[in-house]
Amino acid sequence: MIARELRLRNPREFQRVRKRGRSWTTPYLVLVMQPNRLEQNRYGFAVGRRVGNAVARNKVKRWMREAMRMTHPRLQQGYDVILIARGRMAEPDADYSNVEQSVSILAERAGLMAPDNESAESDQQTS
Repeated sequence: MIARELRLRNPREFQRVRKRGRSWTTPYLVLVMQPNRLEQNRYGFAVGRRVGNAVARNKVKRWMREAMRMTHPRLQQGYDVILIARGRMAEPDADYSNVEQSVSILAERAGLMAPDNESAESDQQTS
């Protein structure tokens, strides 16, 4: 579970990020991001009715939270990030692996992935 202080909960915060932030898409998810001037990222999750009934929407939201929780340690900090499920998540072949892969792809496209320290250290040693 993502800690309370790392979540966007106020509708005004969602509106601000959606209105002023930049977005990237995959067939399954949309990522909207805006700098927040804090030391950590804050995350919001949205699943519309076209994804299915309440049970299906809650399942998709749990998948999105878990995928972001696993990705969070590798991300640069200081952004408000909203993940929005697209209608394709309603298809029977959609599962957690699609969400996990989409989160990774979107984080890379958005430039959220932190530089890898190991590769930077090995480059310095070979120079």
